[in-house]
Amino acid sequence: MANLLEAQSVSKNFGDFTALNNVSISVEKGSIFGLLGPNGAGKTTLIRIINQITMPDKGKVILDGEPLQRHHIQNIGYLPEERGLYKSMKVGEQALYLAQLKGLEKSVAKKRLLQWFERLEIGDWWNKKIQELSKGMAQKIQFVVTVLHEPKLLIFDEPFSGFDPINADIIKNEILRLRDNGATVIFSTHRMESVEELCDHIALINKSNKIIDGNLLDIKRQFKSNTFEVGINTNNVLQLQQSLSEKFIVSPANFKSLNNELKLKVKLPEDESANHLLSYLTTQGEVSHFVEVIPSASDIFIQAVKNN
Repeated sequence: MANLLEAQSVSKNFGDFTALNNVSISVEKGSIFGLLGPNGAGKTTLIRIINQITMPDKGKVILDGEPLQRHHIQNIGYLPEERGLYKSMKVGEQALYLAQLKGLEKSVAKKRLLQWFERLEIGDWWNKKIQELSKGMAQKIQFVVTVLHEPKLLIFDEPFSGFDPINADIIKNEILRLRDNGATVIFSTHRMESVEELCDHIALINKSNKIIDGNLLDIKRQFKSNTFEVGINTNNVLQLQQSLSEKFIVSPANFKSLNNELKLKVKLPEDESANHLLSYLTTQGEVSHFVEVIPSASDIFIQAVKNN
């Protein structure tokens, strides 16, 4: 699939501080790309470069086959982590004003706004002032303003901040719908469960350098360790633990269960078959749980940053 966005060997310094060091990413059209990293890693600097808020010292950005130019700002919707609504303005008045800044005619903007307000069930907010809204309510308005001009590229920086679980789920489904309708999304967050649910590809930046980049499922395969969670009801607990420890790396497991079985985490050598382990366990008792430990996005994030 073709790429909508490419950052090619981008570097950025602020005085003696290197914010980005030769970072490259490729974002496929119609995908949701997770841009991850600890605080201060360089994510926001890269996002600001894509939005032409600041310029790179080296490297370049390509948007839909063209070097990034001023007019491309019309093709980008950016929801920053630090929100920027005017608190004393009325919701409808402000949304119309911001939509026209993005190039929409007033009549078109109002029609789309009314559709979005109806969709999100916020129609009665039109004449409220932003200062009258909760943080989550204001966040919904900011989200609508970000997507209203139907840009090719959407950049969401912590989009679920301030939302309760119900509204977070609503916005998550809207992001997926926008993706399905052709939008490309860059998604930056510290909520790893959202990365699991939404992202096709991820890049992890740490200390200004890219340390991971690729399809999320492929990265999970790279980080898995041939480890299995085991739950077994047995009359020979000590004997089984000793027997397993002689062959494998064994540690206690903490998965949730309705039973009171022995819970273990068993790491097998790379050449050892899980079927052999399972066959052995069935001779020792009733196996109630046998699951390969697949690293989560959070596990990968923590391990990669620590290793780096």
